[in-house]
Amino acid sequence: MAKQNLYKPFEIEFKQQERFPPSVKSNNFFELIYIVDGTGVQYVNKNKFNYRKGNLFLLTPHDQYSFDILTATRFFFLRFTKFYLETKKGKDKEAVQQVAYIIKNASHRPGCILKNKADKPFIASLIENILQEQTNQQIYFGKITEQIVDTIITVVARNIALKLPKNVKESTGEPVLEILHYIQENIFEPKMLKAENLSKHLGISLSYLGRYFKKQTGETLQDYILNYKVRMIEIRLLNSDMRINEIAHELNFTDESHLNRIFKKLKGMNPSEYRKKNALPGNTFIA
Repeated sequence: MAKQNLYKPFEIEFKQQERFPPSVKSNNFFELIYIVDGTGVQYVNKNKFNYRKGNLFLLTPHDQYSFDILTATRFFFLRFTKFYLETKKGKDKEAVQQVAYIIKNASHRPGCILKNKADKPFIASLIENILQEQTNQQIYFGKITEQIVDTIITVVARNIALKLPKNVKESTGEPVLEILHYIQENIFEPKMLKAENLSKHLGISLSYLGRYFKKQTGETLQDYILNYKVRMIEIRLLNSDMRINEIAHELNFTDESHLNRIFKKLKGMNPSEYRKKNALPGNTFIA
């Protein structure tokens, strides 16, 4: 499958479609897709999500996705590279880099990215302002558009940060965010998640790594990895038709019973019960 590339720092596009191109897309850049109007189903990797007006999706590099449009949909696309924020200059460069690291920690999070209720009308207003600037094209419209784009990305980062470990704040140091990114990138590779490999990759001594991570996040490394896997199980239970033994194999549990035991300990019910209780109407999945 051919990758789509981006040759500008960022790119915006408004498009109304009654049918989404049938091919599965995959990018070498980040892409925010906002639903201005319309309904349908978003497919990303092995998950699906019923979309509607006001949903905002973040697709990370190499995600494979498509849309099944049920009613004519107006899309807003914002595409940007991982270097867009990292290369910005100015006195707020350190804060900007923090946002970039948080954005890169968005791996494996399908569905609407807006978790903070107050941000939903805020995002709608920002996107409407971009549309006005692009339509009117008055003096400085390009600079104003760029500033609005930066604000949208920062709001997205805030919503991602809501799902990070409880002690991780905007001011949290770069090394711990790099650890989180490394774990998420290698979650399917148990050998890569061993403390020895983490220590070597990050240039942090093995004896200091565990203490540092616990101090910065409020969780041990092993607890974070396990909790992250459970969040991934939840996503697959609610947004895919994967069987539980397939999920166990994908996430490197010993077997289905091992996954069931861990999931019930942390969530208070087994995966089949969780899927039945929480699945969206119209989603019928096999346990």
